[in-house]
Amino acid sequence: MIELGYPYIDGYKPLSNYQQLLRSVVEDKLSSAESLNRSIAAVVESTVNSISTLRDILPVQVAAPSRDRAEPKLYDRVSLSPAIVRKNYLEIEARNQSLGLAGEEMVLRFEHERLWRSGQRALADQIEHVSRTKGDHLGFDIHSFETDGRDRLIEVKTTRFGALTPFFTSRNEVQVSKTREREYQLYRLFKFCEQPKLFVLGGSLRETCELEPISFSTLPK
Repeated sequence: MIELGYPYIDGYKPLSNYQQLLRSVVEDKLSSAESLNRSIAAVVESTVNSISTLRDILPVQVAAPSRDRAEPKLYDRVSLSPAIVRKNYLEIEARNQSLGLAGEEMVLRFEHERLWRSGQRALADQIEHVSRTKGDHLGFDIHSFETDGRDRLIEVKTTRFGALTPFFTSRNEVQVSKTREREYQLYRLFKFCEQPKLFVLGGSLRETCELEPISFSTLPK
């Protein structure tokens, strides 16, 4: 379902080793499921409001999920024909500006509380939402701090769906995560509208994630 641009079914861990017949059947069913597609489109395109009801925000952080490294990678199955993705609902959700902003605002609150409780109230007051104050070209959304005063550069990725839902990164974000890997932190918010949780990946995205190119800048030879 992920390869076809759909969220996976919560409670079922995505697997990469399956028969092509299974994918063909699922793809055929999804392509004709008009009611389901309308429902998913309505969800991923809907406006999301900031979450302000959490009394204690720090416990939302959990350990990063792990995948079975013995499984073949998604793009290692060379025998399978490419999936025909008619509409990538995961990509549509990733472009939902209200969802992205709500996630960033939650992380701002999380960071302020983290530094405040550690006794670094002056640092907490210096946190900057740079994607709003300086633009989205920096490769990160929030300029926060470690408790010793070092920079913490936070890129926020938010989804309504499960922890293993793929997210989308720009070339600039990947490059900044490499050049400033000691300060770079990716905050992945998931199940945002249900019971929000987050995990953190620190350092270069090339080291902490599996990157798969989905588009190319192209010129004729």
